[in-house]
Amino acid sequence: MVSYDDFSVSGPTHMMVNTSQGSSAKRIIELDWDSLDHRRCITACLVKGTYVLESDHTNGTKLAPAWWESFHFRQLKVLSCACTCIFCKIHGSNTRFICGVIFEYVPPDEARRHPSAPRYIVAFRGTMPKDPTIVGDLRLNLRVLLNTQQLCHRFCEAREFVEKLVTSNVDGDSSTIWLTGHSLGASIALDVGREMMMGDGFNLPTFLFNPPHVSLAPVANKLGMSEEAKQDVHLGSYVVKHIMGKTILRPQKKHMEAVFEKLSPWVPELYVHQRDPICSGFIDYFELRKQHQEQCPRIAKSAATLAYRDLLHLCAVSGFGDKKGRQHLLPSARLWKNLGQDGDAHGLQQWWRSNLSLSSERYSWP
Repeated sequence: MVSYDDFSVSGPTHMMVNTSQGSSAKRIIELDWDSLDHRRCITACLVKGTYVLESDHTNGTKLAPAWWESFHFRQLKVLSCACTCIFCKIHGSNTRFICGVIFEYVPPDEARRHPSAPRYIVAFRGTMPKDPTIVGDLRLNLRVLLNTQQLCHRFCEAREFVEKLVTSNVDGDSSTIWLTGHSLGASIALDVGREMMMGDGFNLPTFLFNPPHVSLAPVANKLGMSEEAKQDVHLGSYVVKHIMGKTILRPQKKHMEAVFEKLSPWVPELYVHQRDPICSGFIDYFELRKQHQEQCPRIAKSAATLAYRDLLHLCAVSGFGDKKGRQHLLPSARLWKNLGQDGDAHGLQQWWRSNLSLSSERYSWP
């Protein structure tokens, strides 16, 4: 039976080259750290390694190391979280699940380290439906949906570990520490990257695969709305948010504008699939925002910093000036769209393939 956790079966074979001829031929992976395609493949494979490491932990297998050792990384630290299911709480179990890993790049020849190569990559896995950790994962997914994940232990511990890693980095260059994650793990990486930039201005290269975007855009796409109708609805929404920002949400608007200004130099790499309802909202968010900036820049700049959840929170919690962030509201990003029609639109495996139908555009603020 084929195991898709096996690197030799499912890994990026297009990156492998022969080092010799004949029966002694050996295949190795050549890394080009200046290649955006190689960066995408490598970071996606390291995220896969965090998934497989948790599977190994559950099933007693040892398939995970190949997913990072093939690229000359070593496992520096495992980031784990406690099980939150009722059974473990009743019986006082201290079962912990692997949610991320800090990898250190150890090239074969340290003296010839590529200047664009990272020193560390911090990778976070997403939801694992067939693993015992599913209870905690689903609970955290609900928190992401409600935008209450900031105080969750998994998010807090991730920020603490990365902050320690950044502040103790011997070369003092935060750009050598990369963040990456898939799905729920992308939410964690996004949260960590935002906090690092907001706190001390650490601009960490960030690679987000299928990051969740909470919006009604996928619903509009399922209803088959034309592009013109979608633009009209979106523009009307922008006008409403602009008015709210001038009135009842004025304190939140000022706060979010300051957040956007501080975050604007940080440009995470967002990898989304146009058919994936979990992350496709980012496509409309950036593309329609750009169109409205060209048509009515004042309204677009005002509305882009607000979400309807700001109004809902204001109604649910008496008082103004909620300072919680909105992860799906980003000032800058490079958006990579997979336009393919085949395969699992939300799957991680698509991102280390060589034959992707990709388009990309960088969006800046304002």
